[in-house]
Amino acid sequence: MQIMNLKLSGLFPFMLLFVIATSCTEDSLGDPNMQPVGEEMEEEEDDGTTTEPEIWTGADLTFSKANNANPSEETNQDRLTENVWITRGNNGGQIYNAKTESNANKSASPAGTEWAVGAIEDIATLTFRPFRSAVGSPKSVVGKDLVLHLIDDDIYLSVRFAEWSSSKGGGFTYVRSTK
Repeated sequence: MQIMNLKLSGLFPFMLLFVIATSCTEDSLGDPNMQPVGEEMEEEEDDGTTTEPEIWTGADLTFSKANNANPSEETNQDRLTENVWITRGNNGGQIYNAKTESNANKSASPAGTEWAVGAIEDIATLTFRPFRSAVGSPKSVVGKDLVLHLIDDDIYLSVRFAEWSSSKGGGFTYVRSTK
């Protein structure tokens, strides 16, 4: 933009203010990246980029569900995220996601998860599958190092089952990593 040299001393400050004000208004309206003073710009996500998964390697947490404890009660569900609440029914069977399932589906539960036998340090080389497919018989899971992938949240964490009740009570205990 060009500013003309005005010799009218009384008019010059007014004209200069007008030119600056008009210039700023035009720039902020014409440039979608221009940010109004005092407001933060929101960052737009680029659809072409991939995000890194979150890997929980924090302190261990022990979760237990006692035999015959009500699996629909929050205290008997390991609420990992808003999407995954691990529990086990009182009729035995395997674990399931109480957030989206009312009982276990032998080939797919817990919904929204996939599992691998191995250590979290080896995550890049592990093969993730549904729980039962990954571990075989659920009662043989005790003592195995597992990695759990929370699919919708894209979070990985370590899990090691310490107890699996073989009675129809549905009890189990595991130790898992935290954020």
